[in-house]
Formats: sequence, C-alpha cells, structure tokens
Amino acid sequence: MNIEENNHKKITFKYYSNFLEEEVIETMWCKIVDESKGIYKLDNIPFYGPLIASDDIFYAEFDEDVLVYKEVIESSGNSVVQVVILKENFDKEIIRKKVFDLGCESEGMNDNFFVIEIPKNINYTSIKKLLNEYENNKFIEYAEPCLSVKHQDDVIEINS
Repeated sequence: MNIEENNHKKITFKYYSNFLEEEVIETMWCKIVDESKGIYKLDNIPFYGPLIASDDIFYAEFDEDVLVYKEVIESSGNSVVQVVILKENFDKEIIRKKVFDLGCESEGMNDNFFVIEIPKNINYTSIKKLLNEYENNKFIEYAEPCLSVKHQDDVIEINS
C-alpha cells in the first residue's frame, strides 16, 4: 500500500474485541474522502475490528486531538477473517499463500495470528472450505468478525 500523507490520515478505532475479550485501540491509515465532513475510507485490514473492513467509508470525529472512528456510512462489501494458528511450528505462510492464490490479501501480526481480507468480488465459498479443512484438522481456529452480506450469501448458497 502506498500511503501518501496528504491523501491519508491515521485514525483511531476503539472497540471491544471478542478475540482478545477486551477493549482495543487500533490505529489505521485511511484515505480522506471529505475531511470537512469527517468522511474517510479505510485503507488497512483491521486486526481486531468487528464492524469494519478495508474500503468501507465511515465517519470519524475529533476526540480531544485524535481522529476517532464513529460509524460506517457505506460498506464496501469486503470482509475480514481472523486466523489463529493452534499447531506448534505450523507455518502460517502456507495458508496465507493459498488465500492469496484465491485472490485475498492478508496481514500477519505474529507467528500465530493473521487476518484475511476477502474482496467483495471473490466468492467466499472456496476460502471458507479451505479454512474449515485446516480448522477440522486442528491447525487453526478462525473467526468472521466482519462478514459482508455478499459473503454471507455465498455461504448460504453452499449450505442450501
């Protein structure tokens, strides 16, 4: 991602993380859409956020001297999935490469945790099948904190 300071702002996101079971503060780069109205577009993949995905358009306002996320105005249709590695010495890059080959970016935090961004135009079915296979074999656990309506519909279709 090519961040240009004049087109982007760092914005603070405060929320409860079900994954960590605690309040979290995460700072992410966002494109300026209309600064005078406090409207921005997320230009990062959130690690813990349950209600926002990259390319979502949202409202932020100043809290003291810090820009803070308030609410999503327009969903991009993208989704975010969190993955925790359970198996010791398992290389998370194996899964990251497979989801990349399926059209998804991912962001690693450490050896045991990463997030996957599923773009709106990608059918979630093949990614979910892959994640289920690794989860059934006890290599990983995963959560879907921000699953778009489009990706929920993808899954409903395979379960119908």
